[in-house]
Amino acid sequence: MCYDRDVQIVRVPDAREKIELLSRLAVLECDGDQCAKVVTRAKVDFLHTGIVQVQRPEGPIPVLRTMQSSVCERNCHYCAFRAGHDGVPRLKLTPEELARAFDAMQRAGIVRGLFLSSGLVGGGTRTMEPMLTTVELLRRKYMYRGYVHLKIMPGAEEAQIEQAVHLADRVSVNLEGPDPVHLATIAPQKNFEMELLAALQRVHRLVQVTPPGRRSPSLVTQFVVGPAGESDRDLLSTASRLYREVGLSRAYYSAFSPVPGTPLDHLPPTPLRREHRLYQADWLIRFYGFAVEELPFDPEGKLPMDVDPKLAWARAHLAQQPVEVNRCSRPQLLRVPGIGPRTADAILEARRRGRLRDLSDLRALGVSISRAAPFILLDGHRPPYQLRLWNVDKP
Repeated sequence: MCYDRDVQIVRVPDAREKIELLSRLAVLECDGDQCAKVVTRAKVDFLHTGIVQVQRPEGPIPVLRTMQSSVCERNCHYCAFRAGHDGVPRLKLTPEELARAFDAMQRAGIVRGLFLSSGLVGGGTRTMEPMLTTVELLRRKYMYRGYVHLKIMPGAEEAQIEQAVHLADRVSVNLEGPDPVHLATIAPQKNFEMELLAALQRVHRLVQVTPPGRRSPSLVTQFVVGPAGESDRDLLSTASRLYREVGLSRAYYSAFSPVPGTPLDHLPPTPLRREHRLYQADWLIRFYGFAVEELPFDPEGKLPMDVDPKLAWARAHLAQQPVEVNRCSRPQLLRVPGIGPRTADAILEARRRGRLRDLSDLRALGVSISRAAPFILLDGHRPPYQLRLWNVDKP
């Protein structure tokens, strides 16, 4: 920026510079794909914070995580982009700018996917328009068939949600809080039922009627953990209900980190260990058959911080009633620390060929003996094992 008497000349950033800035700012947002490992390669140094690895069925792929605009009219108390906060630059990309630049990047092999979000201005409908146009350009004009994760903005119209479902491989509707009361504490302008939960339900209905062979996206949400005073039970109860009722693919838990200049900057950051325990407990619900009510909460609804929840459950329920490996069901096997879905299947297959009589038999099948041995029987006997510390951070 330079000055000539009363004339101010401002250089407008080009598309590459705007993508670089918006991609760096996107890291400040709370969302699932930001938790992936950041890609750092010399040829994309200008975007080293904006490209993340996202796990796909075919393996991890580099994804450009960026925003359509950093302008926002909402006043979410935890957010760096909240209205009136001067800590971030405000700029936006036109759909053609972003689509053309992304097309060049993916053709050059720099990225293989796009995660697009935005600040909200002019309401959800107006905010979604350029985002949908960007993806439409990629699909129709640039013939891009790869991965797109599209964030559905609060207040988006039903027709826009339908368009997003048809265009994207993954869509996200971020609840932020587990219920209306806790959400109001951190995002008073968001409507839990009408804006957020209704959008999740709408996506679910659309996915259910998607014709065979047509693109059907996965659905994810995200919670900000800590600043609203919610318990772990509150978060996991809501996530469990969404898995059952709207076909949620995954819930993300983002530990709160205070942003200077926002109303919650006086609160301490949420310990990352709490975030870790939530993911472990969520895994038990999704893949191990646990109900929320079975998880080892304390009277305040908190998970134990010193031990993973599966091990805590096993100490309380299996230490005196160990599982007979040669006779128990698959769900019972999954309750044993050190045994996961693949290992349980391997045990069931091995049982068809003969009895398992020694810990070495289980070790050969992939069982973590140090974790499983205290909670199992082999032919009616507790196997001998070397007692080790049990506070291991694995389910």
